[in-house]
Amino acid sequence: MVVHKSVSKIGGIELYFKRIFGLMAGAVGLTALTTFLMVASGLVFKLIHDGGLSAAYYIIAFGGLAVSIWTQVRVFSMKPSSAAWLLFLYSIMMGVVISPMILVSSPISILLAIVLAALMFGCMSLFGYKTVKDLSFLGMFLFLGMIGLILVGIVSIFIPLGATFNTIVCLIGVLVFALFAAYDMQTLKNAYTVLGDGKQKDQLAVLGALHMYISFVALFQYILGLLNSRD
Repeated sequence: MVVHKSVSKIGGIELYFKRIFGLMAGAVGLTALTTFLMVASGLVFKLIHDGGLSAAYYIIAFGGLAVSIWTQVRVFSMKPSSAAWLLFLYSIMMGVVISPMILVSSPISILLAIVLAALMFGCMSLFGYKTVKDLSFLGMFLFLGMIGLILVGIVSIFIPLGATFNTIVCLIGVLVFALFAAYDMQTLKNAYTVLGDGKQKDQLAVLGALHMYISFVALFQYILGLLNSRD
């Protein structure tokens, strides 16, 4: 009986993480498709005004941030399917937001950023899953780091921060979201054993997919920012 329970638990957590990474992969795919369509169709130029970014860009960017926050706050009070649709809506909005950055990047830089982000994300996620060290102490530091990066991004809208400062911000961003991948992976693993069966685990899977998606896309953006600064 103990053996059967253990096997069932292992199988359950495998299905749980398959759902998380399946949803995440779908969201990343939607972001990539949206970005490609924005650039290929020329719609990306609607987001550029007088050499800078237009009001439409910032409306979509902050709208996406609002969708992300709303989903994270309300995920356990909505149907898993509804939360998944919000994840996909957010991923489409992120595809629009990323498109101007892709427009000014070389194909080599984009490909290298994807590869490096995938490798870093995979390694840190695996570390978070396998390590026996409690990473919960990182939670507050990572949250504050993310808030700091968001505030710097808002300030940069009004005040040019310079190439050196932007490089430092990108390095901090890579560090913060690489650690987030490990932290979230361990948190999701631990949460699986706490929550009961049923809808809550499906809701948690969507929340986990959103968190992992944010870490991966942020890693890609900050790595691409570093590569662009070298170019």
